[in-house]
Amino acid sequence: MIKRVLTLALAATLAVPAFAQDEAPDSVVEKFKTMYPKTTFKEIRKSQVSGLYEVVMGENIAYTDESGRYFIFGHLFDMQQQVDLTAQRKLDGKKTEFPAQHLGQAIKTVKGDGSRTFAVFSDPDCPYCKQLESEMARLDNVTIYTFLYPLESLHPEAKTKAVSVWCAPNKEKAWSELMLADKKPKLVACNNPVGDNLVLGSKLGVVGTPTLIAADGRVLPGSAPAEKIDRWLNASKPAAPAAAQEATQ
Repeated sequence: MIKRVLTLALAATLAVPAFAQDEAPDSVVEKFKTMYPKTTFKEIRKSQVSGLYEVVMGENIAYTDESGRYFIFGHLFDMQQQVDLTAQRKLDGKKTEFPAQHLGQAIKTVKGDGSRTFAVFSDPDCPYCKQLESEMARLDNVTIYTFLYPLESLHPEAKTKAVSVWCAPNKEKAWSELMLADKKPKLVACNNPVGDNLVLGSKLGVVGTPTLIAADGRVLPGSAPAEKIDRWLNASKPAAPAAAQEATQ
């Protein structure tokens, strides 16, 4: 039965367009709580698969239908977008450490008054990173620290591009042209922090690209519309100015 439900879930993922994830109806929430009185449900909401609910219990995420009898424990993938939806959900709301002591390893971009600060771990060959760059171009009053984070197992040429961007005379321009106009930088090499960024990202819990980290340590995984990033940034708690902690580039 569980295998059958999982098969239906994956099939539905491919066939049904993703919709906004909403809270489950009160009747469903109360039903699950009555069925499992000793279980603490942090969240119960509609999943991106029609007919399935996403149930968060502590650090565990499961999927079940309205009956609440059978639970699927595992990862739900959107195969069209090549996104691990469960992994992203586990990161939602989690916090890490803002890499304030490592800003010299990042490309700095200031827009407007630069009052809202965040870091981005980004792969030059990641299509969702390119999508994110287009959205971030719409933001105002931000300071963005882009940590070049090439995932060679997925994108064999990404590290070469990352190094070339870092070694360009104008890092910010080279990165923008690569991500927004697909203009490859001149192949050059120099001392660069790409290897250090890979170690740093691992320590901070970065599991994929793009990953955004707010000044207060909140994590936003994956690409997102500019409007969502705006709301996410505005929810940040005040932090010490990054400029005071930044290493000289």
